[in-house]
Amino acid sequence: MKSARLIILLFLLVMAHAAQAGGQITIAAAADLKFAMDEIVSLFGKVHPADRVVTVYGSSGKFHTQIRHGAPYDLYFSADIAYPRALAADGFAASGVQAYALGRIVLWRASRAVKALSLEDLTDPAIQRIAIAHPRHAPYGKRAEEALRAAALWDKVEAKLVYGENVAQTAQFVQTGNAQIGLIALSLALSPELSSQGSYTLISDSLHQPLEQGFVITRRAADNPLAADFARFMRSPEVRAIMIRHGFVLPGKAG
Repeated sequence: MKSARLIILLFLLVMAHAAQAGGQITIAAAADLKFAMDEIVSLFGKVHPADRVVTVYGSSGKFHTQIRHGAPYDLYFSADIAYPRALAADGFAASGVQAYALGRIVLWRASRAVKALSLEDLTDPAIQRIAIAHPRHAPYGKRAEEALRAAALWDKVEAKLVYGENVAQTAQFVQTGNAQIGLIALSLALSPELSSQGSYTLISDSLHQPLEQGFVITRRAADNPLAADFARFMRSPEVRAIMIRHGFVLPGKAG
């Protein structure tokens, strides 16, 4: 009898410790989500105070490759929805692909000049270095290249280009003076840090393919209820409001 009570007591102590310890998830997120996702994770933490959410920001294409090679990410947010779709098609996802936003590209410079920039200004000989994310693995870089080619400017400015690993590093090149102009995400240009330092001009989305963005729960997190909770949280009105405020266009809405 005492033995049974002891077992029950030990079980209750273990369960109490587990509840206190909470769960944990690691999110791989495209660099354009940095400021919006930090706010979303903070809000999620108020609803899940015992749980821990770790967020890693970087290139969508590189995360896609890392997940295929077993990287320990539980959710994957990509600036190009094609990447999570490919993971889902090949069995690396534990959920369907959920579209969460459309991204926009801007010309950004670290000054408060009165005259608005245009893509044609990039041919000015005074502008010698232009930063874009690398088109090979960064969706914003790929769309920047499409826009420059559509405007018949790629051949004229290609020699001036410097490439960031992701769109956040691209912005840093301009901040530090390693480039004079950057083609970056609107969500970064609207951040408190960049908006106080510079100015931007929106690039017409008619010049490039849509920056449709999406996420999946990875195969690693198939049995992690916290990952499913976070995925549901992304559909909440509070999160949608955060995304809009950070310059993203919600799926199905006009730009």
